[in-house]
Amino acid sequence: MSRLGLHAAAALLLPFMLLAAVPPTEDQAGFLDPAEFDVVRILEPAPVKGDPRYEADRRIFRATRKLRGTPRWQLAIDDGDLSVPALMKDFSCAVGVELTVGNAPGLARLVRKASIDTDVRTFRAKQTFRRARPFTIDRGPVCRPTSELFDTADGRMSYDYPSGHTARGWTWAFVLTAAVPERAQANLERGRAYGESRFVCGAHNESAVEAGMRSAAATMAVVSTKPGYQAALADVRRELAALRAGAAPPAQGCLAEQRLLAQRVMPAFTR
Repeated sequence: MSRLGLHAAAALLLPFMLLAAVPPTEDQAGFLDPAEFDVVRILEPAPVKGDPRYEADRRIFRATRKLRGTPRWQLAIDDGDLSVPALMKDFSCAVGVELTVGNAPGLARLVRKASIDTDVRTFRAKQTFRRARPFTIDRGPVCRPTSELFDTADGRMSYDYPSGHTARGWTWAFVLTAAVPERAQANLERGRAYGESRFVCGAHNESAVEAGMRSAAATMAVVSTKPGYQAALADVRRELAALRAGAAPPAQGCLAEQRLLAQRVMPAFTR
C-alpha cells in the first residue's frame, strides 16, 4: 500500500482506536503535543436533568424523527461516513471542484493530521462528560446502525457529548475555509450542515453537535498557530488553486445539495 493509502487507512481506523483508548503512534501524531491543550476546560458541561438544555435536546430529538424518509434524512445517512474519500465528496460542491484523494493528496494528508488533534480532544471530553445518546432516553429511529456507535474495547455504547462526527466535519470546514477563502461561506455552511446531520440522524443531541463544533474550532485555533500546519496549509492552497483552475465543477447534484443545506432544521422544531 502507498504512504497515502496508509494515511487514508489510519484516518478510517482512528475513531475506533480512540474508542478503545489506544494512543496514536508517532506516525499518527497530530500537530499538537498530547497534553498541550485541554478542550474540556473550554466547553460547557453537558446538559443534565433539570437543565433547560436537556429538555430542549429531547424535544429536538422527538421532532426530528419526522424527517425519516426525506432527502434531508438521506443526507444525514451519507454524512455518517467519516472516511477521507467520503468527506472529500461531501465538501466538493462547497469548494467548487470534485475532490478526491488522488487529485488533492496534500489536502487529505493535512486534514487527516489535524483531525487527530480534534478527535483526541473530543474523545477526552466524551470520557469526561459521559452523556448518554438521545435514542437511549427517548425512543425513535436512527438513520444509521447503532452498532456503529459501540465502543470496540468493552462493547458499551460510546458517549454523546461532544459529537465526534461534528468535530471531524468542522475540522474539514476550518481547513478548507483557510485554503480556499473565496469559498468560505459555502465551506462553513457545509460544515454546519454536516454537524446538523448528527441530530437529524438521531445519533447525537443538538447540544452535542454545538459542542462538537466548539471543540473543533477551539482546537483548530491552536493547531493553526503551528509552523508545521502553516507550511502544509500553504501547500494545500497551491494544490487547490491549481485544481480549481484546471478542473470541471463537481459532477454531483450541487443545486439539490444547496436546497437541502438551506433547510434550517433546528428553528423549525424549536419555535
